[in-house]
Amino acid sequence: MPGRYGGRERRQGSGRPERRGGPGGHREQPEIRGRRDDARLAEELRRMDGSSYGRYKSLTGDWSFPDFTLTVERVQSDPFAPPSRVAVRIPAEVAELPDSAWHAPVRRRATADYLVRRAYRELKGARLRIDSGGQEVLDRAACQIRDGEVLLRLGIEMPGHGRRIDGRTAERELCERLPDMVDALRWPSLDDAEATAFADTVEDTCALRGKLAELGLVAFVADGSVLPRRSGVSDLPMQGSAVPFRSPETLRATVELPHAGEVSGLGIPEGITLIVGGGFHGKSTLLHALERGVYDHVPGDGREFVVSRADAVKIRAEEGRQVERTDISAFVRNLPTGADTSDFSTENASGSTSQAANIAEALEAGSRTLLIDEDTTATNLMIRDARMQRLVHGDREPLTPFVDLVRPLRRDHGVSTVLVMGGSGDYFDVADQVIMLDGYRPYDVTERARELASERTDADFAAPADRVIDARSVDATARGRSRIKRRDMDVLTFGENEIDVRNLAQLVDPGQIIGVGLAMRLLAEDGLLGGGRTLTQALDALEERLGDDGVTALGRGYAGDYVLPRRQEIAAALNRLRTLRVLRSG
Repeated sequence: MPGRYGGRERRQGSGRPERRGGPGGHREQPEIRGRRDDARLAEELRRMDGSSYGRYKSLTGDWSFPDFTLTVERVQSDPFAPPSRVAVRIPAEVAELPDSAWHAPVRRRATADYLVRRAYRELKGARLRIDSGGQEVLDRAACQIRDGEVLLRLGIEMPGHGRRIDGRTAERELCERLPDMVDALRWPSLDDAEATAFADTVEDTCALRGKLAELGLVAFVADGSVLPRRSGVSDLPMQGSAVPFRSPETLRATVELPHAGEVSGLGIPEGITLIVGGGFHGKSTLLHALERGVYDHVPGDGREFVVSRADAVKIRAEEGRQVERTDISAFVRNLPTGADTSDFSTENASGSTSQAANIAEALEAGSRTLLIDEDTTATNLMIRDARMQRLVHGDREPLTPFVDLVRPLRRDHGVSTVLVMGGSGDYFDVADQVIMLDGYRPYDVTERARELASERTDADFAAPADRVIDARSVDATARGRSRIKRRDMDVLTFGENEIDVRNLAQLVDPGQIIGVGLAMRLLAEDGLLGGGRTLTQALDALEERLGDDGVTALGRGYAGDYVLPRRQEIAAALNRLRTLRVLRSG
């Protein structure tokens, strides 16, 4: 029987009598035939009350409600397994979203994010769960809008008493709480002004980020922004004692935004920017805000108009990481081991070689803005002062410090660097502008820094060699099945491998980690890593493949929450895959 909004009813199972199977004695459940609407679902759940837990599997498929279609996509095998997955499709004529809320891709993403946060509030205390995210507005699978239709993906812990079905609670969740949530998401039920302002803010942020290049800026921090966070474990804005940001006049820029109008703030120019100041005065806080400036933020976050170039990457040392055939010769030459640093591999990188690889790989992924905090770098790759050079002569030192390469990076390759430095004045010699943080307030001290600077001879920086990846080494399968999971924000499980992603500072949402794994799978299985493409070309092809579909193009066969990641984090995780093989470097 056709569903009201879902089209032809999905046929599930074989229709044969249920039989026992598996060590737990679970049975293959026959499909529920005939009418599949909300009344029938409620009836079936009441009938199931007290039955063995496996009987829930018979619910798989489409159920037609008066205002939406519920699809039960996957049912957990027992009460202790990962939650079941359901999807809710709300037709355009029911959702009644105005064209202005979804017609443009930016507003579509913003409205979807607003809806998922509203759904989260409506489901508070329910067994139904929806991935609502944190302070960033991201393209997430939990809510997608297509031609005014709203598709929601949720998890639900199917209720039970031990291994027996709690049908009455399941009925309340699916037949009462869920319709109430859907009704709350219809545009007439929403706060029109709030929903519109949410999308306006995101559209303004994107417009601001889009203006950076034409203004010759790599980042912008609006006056009045609140950069400090509530605590080390909370990304919410600090309240009360937070000092609102105020730009120095000499670096103040003003931009015109579609909805907010004129906005003024600190414009960080292209080139080499040094952020200095005493301890605990806000240097790292500013850099952290710039790291997150590659993403849009929810209204009220305090960083709505703190934006960075979309390709900006945080660079750090990462002792112990894998490096596979990466050209780090600009930084490291003449190793005592005789290893070829233009085609460098190691299972256990040092602080300096890992940081050199991170820079080379960021450039390979297309980044032209580097964000660096001295606190998380390898000191010997950052500086070599005059006295150390006199003691350890150049022919005995294989490292070329970053201070000698940062200007050639800018001059020859168009790479800008924003660097927090509190312990060395060597970078005064190469900085285009110097910003001092004093009590969380920025001051332009460029002229004073130049008075203290000395002449410095730059080294050469040759662009790292391109690499071609063996797609066969990027395998998402384990025991014949695709296996992509995460452990907190630390580890991506990809097939038989575990990838350490702790040090990828711009992974800000758990769903992005799954998204990275799905993107790696797509790169390998859809042939984007093949055909002699370099990794850079493969990432370009991936972005083209995702196109307007965005995150939904990643999730083939994946029943769970995931978020669209940036190409920079996809490449970074790929480079940390222990089985990775490079076919050609150079």
